[in-house]
Parts: sequence; structure tokens; C-alpha cells
Amino acid sequence: MKLIIKLGKLLFVLLLLQSCTAEKKEISLIKEMDQEQEMISSYKEGMIALEKGDTFYAAQKFLEAELLYPQSEWASKSALMASYAYYLQDYFSKSLFNLERFLKTYKGDPKENYAHYLIAMCYYELIVDEKTDLSSLVNAKNKFQYVINNFPESDFASDSKYKIDLINDILASKEMYIGRHYIKKQKWIAAINRFKIVTKDYDTTVYVEEAIHRLVEIYYHLGLIEESKKYGNLLGYNYASSEWYKATYKIFNKDYKKIEIKKATKKEKKGLFKKFKKLFQRNEKKSS
Repeated sequence: MKLIIKLGKLLFVLLLLQSCTAEKKEISLIKEMDQEQEMISSYKEGMIALEKGDTFYAAQKFLEAELLYPQSEWASKSALMASYAYYLQDYFSKSLFNLERFLKTYKGDPKENYAHYLIAMCYYELIVDEKTDLSSLVNAKNKFQYVINNFPESDFASDSKYKIDLINDILASKEMYIGRHYIKKQKWIAAINRFKIVTKDYDTTVYVEEAIHRLVEIYYHLGLIEESKKYGNLLGYNYASSEWYKATYKIFNKDYKKIEIKKATKKEKKGLFKKFKKLFQRNEKKSS
């Protein structure tokens, strides 16, 4: 009889424990569902704020959404959208910080290419004076190249190629600026070295014609006529209709007068950062 009573008590305790465990699981599930709903609500608030142009508030809501439910697939989206919102607000340092965090926290995320592209854009926007500080330019170029190398089929690869062309124009213009300065100071070897950098590293830019002409001009001035003619022929072969070839042609005529240094025209630059939001929204529609 006592044994039956003991077994009954044990069974009661086991049933009670099982009931408590089930109840805890149910409570945990309810809490998780509540967290997910709060997270979705914050994310939606962020999107609404972004549409209205309140980008700083949008960034805060996206970060809030990420913190509310970090194990959700929405967390990585929220982190990336917060970075994008900061970028729109010109808070490039905040955007960079969050993007680097995104890449560490969500390794292998499908939207990783967006993050790398946006990092490149932040560095590009941080360019203040290319004549004195090249760090942002170089960082931007390296990151754009990373996008091209690692995500060649992505929507941002072609934009990255175009941005690299623009950066090369800026880097070439810096070399030309320094080369012209050396001409004024009559530091011929230093000037030659600068112009040769343009012909070698930035031969697809608008500055290559002037760089070749400057080499013709300097070598002629130094009495190195054959070297001068070599570059003159190069200019004539590739850019026979250019103004710089006309100036070069005058050098080898008796009526030659040293022409004034004139700046080459840069390519027209237009903004390309239109795809990010559009592609992201398209992605959201697929996931919803």
C-alpha cells in the first residue's frame, strides 16, 4: 500500500514537472513571437521614416529592430539598412562603422556585396582635397576593385568600374598638377617622372594627351630631339585630331613658341548610386 502511495506521488511530481516544462516552452514561444512582432514593427517604422526623408530616425529604428531579434533573418537586413540611412544623412563614419560590424557579424550574408559597395561609396564621399589627402581615394578605389573581383555578376560591379574610372581621372589630375608645378620650377626630371606616371598608370584618362605633349615639350627643351619626336609620333598616332597634337606639331616648326599650360577637360561625372534602394526594395518584396 505504501509503495502504491509513493508511486502515485512520484507520478504526480513527474506530471507536474512535465506541465511546467510545457508551460515554460509556451511562454518562451510567446515571448519570441512578441519579439519578432516588435522587431518587424520597428523595421517598418524605419522604412516609413526613410521614405519621408527622416534618415537619422530611420537608422535608429533599424538598429532597434536588429537588437530586438538578433537571431532573425531580419537582423542583417536591419543592420544594412541602418548603414544605408546613415549614408544618406552624410554620416559616413557611422555608416562605415556599422558596415564593418555587419560584415563581421553576418559573414556570408547574401547582401554582402551591398555592404562592400556602400563602404566604397562612403570612402568616395569622404574625398575632400585630392591634392593633399589621397587616403580616401585609395580606399575607395581598392574597395570598388574588391567588388569587381569578388562580385563580378552583381548589380554593383559595373557601377564600381565606372567609379574607378572617375577616381583614376582624379589621381591623374593630381599627377598633372604636380608635373605642371615642376615645369614652372624648371625641375625637368621630376616633371618627366610625373607625366610618365600618367601615360603608364592612367592611360585611359582624359589627361594622357596632355601628359604626352608635356613630355614632347620637355625633351625638346632639353635638346633630346629624338626622344621628343618619339612621344610626338605616339601622340600623333593615337590622338591626331586633338588640340594637344596641334600644340606638339608646332614644336617641330620654326615658328614654335612655348605654349601656356592649359588644363584638360574632365569627363562629365554623374551619380550612379540609384540602384541600392531599388534593389533592396525588390529584395524585400521577394522575402515578404
